[in-house]
Amino acid sequence: MNVGFISLGCSKNLIDTEITIGKFKEHNYNIVNDEEKADILIINTCGFIDSAKEEAINTILEMAEYKEKRCKYLIVMGCLVQRYGEELKKLLPEVDLFIKLDEYDILWDKIEDLIKRGIVEKFRTKKTTKISEIKPMPMFTKEEFLGRTISTGENYAYLKIGEGCSNKCTYCAIPYIRGPFVSRKKEDIIEEAKELAKKGIKELIIIAQDTTKYGIDLYGKTCLSELLEEISKIEGIKWIRFLYSYPEGITDELIEEVSKNPKIVKYFDIPIQHISDTVLKRMNRKTSKKEIINLISKIREKIPGVVLRTSLIVGFPGETKKDFEELLEFVKWAKFDKLGVFKYSKEEGTPAEKLPEQIHGNTKTSRYNKIMKEQQKVSKEILEKKIGKTYEVLVENISFDEKYYIGRTSIDAPDIDGLVYIENEKNLNKKEEKEILGKFVKCKIVDVNSYDLIGKII
Repeated sequence: MNVGFISLGCSKNLIDTEITIGKFKEHNYNIVNDEEKADILIINTCGFIDSAKEEAINTILEMAEYKEKRCKYLIVMGCLVQRYGEELKKLLPEVDLFIKLDEYDILWDKIEDLIKRGIVEKFRTKKTTKISEIKPMPMFTKEEFLGRTISTGENYAYLKIGEGCSNKCTYCAIPYIRGPFVSRKKEDIIEEAKELAKKGIKELIIIAQDTTKYGIDLYGKTCLSELLEEISKIEGIKWIRFLYSYPEGITDELIEEVSKNPKIVKYFDIPIQHISDTVLKRMNRKTSKKEIINLISKIREKIPGVVLRTSLIVGFPGETKKDFEELLEFVKWAKFDKLGVFKYSKEEGTPAEKLPEQIHGNTKTSRYNKIMKEQQKVSKEILEKKIGKTYEVLVENISFDEKYYIGRTSIDAPDIDGLVYIENEKNLNKKEEKEILGKFVKCKIVDVNSYDLIGKII
């Protein structure tokens, strides 16, 4: 039977999808990229914010149309199912099987029950809304991680070091969906990293909901810097990047490791969400304006040329005009290399849902636009300073018209950051083009646009 997959949401979700693909391959199913050729369609959903839920429902309905053609089974798994499983069963009778996150340890049993025996069991656990009652999610085994099918190509792969989150930010549903933070064993992570290196992966992207919490539950202390050092010893890995490092968890040891280790890219992804102490407190964030400013200054002092990425939320309940102006001024001061903004989304079951002074949608949009307009100026200013400089670029693709190779520098994470468009001056033949793809080249930057660089190979 042919199996098609659609993975929605974050890179952590993508790894769950890759593991599931690996399970199907292990049982001799064919994986296809065309919905029209699939006997089984599997959608891994996101349920984080309203737009993600809407995308998931629309995708399920779109894929359900293929059941009138070839598709025999439609399976839906992931965060949306964990959060709204019972409701989805009633809403979407077209779906043959729903699998929650806390059923991932019996995922294949449920799939086999459906396909081979036609059995659809009820969900294993009842829905719970109290965060104190939520238990850690069952994690995939070491063998399941090793057996996953990498879907991101031959150049980079994500490496998940933990599951869930224990930060309890008042706006966030992740702890309710994925449970408290649980670290993977260090030896299992290292073994997986070695296997990825053997497959030719050049860049490892370390992920968890908060990577700085790694090790606390297993070893009694944060061990991210030690883990990064161990991974850097693996032959074949050229770039190591870690994402989602909360500001309060970034230690002097971690900064030092990034500074001295040539394999760790000089790149910090620090989701700060806001800068007003009043808003940060209402968000239940564990840091302050002063601490954030000091951290940014320290990182830039210790690692010259470091790239900083952050994410912000505008329109959080109770965010006053003064709070927002404070955030806008901070964006002008901080000059983040990369910055993403979210309009606050009221999530069911979270403490922020019940907070007074909810902000009108038009106000959220206006504040979002002001931040993005300012960041565009900052981004252009930063990019223009790169003209004339030389960077090492990983070539990953070629443009449709074949006028440009497309690649990334070490300071650009895949999918979320900018690209380098390299002028194809020599008009290489197909064999020569293939040889340059997946290689590192030296590039001189000759121009920029809004978020990308244009370069020439030297």
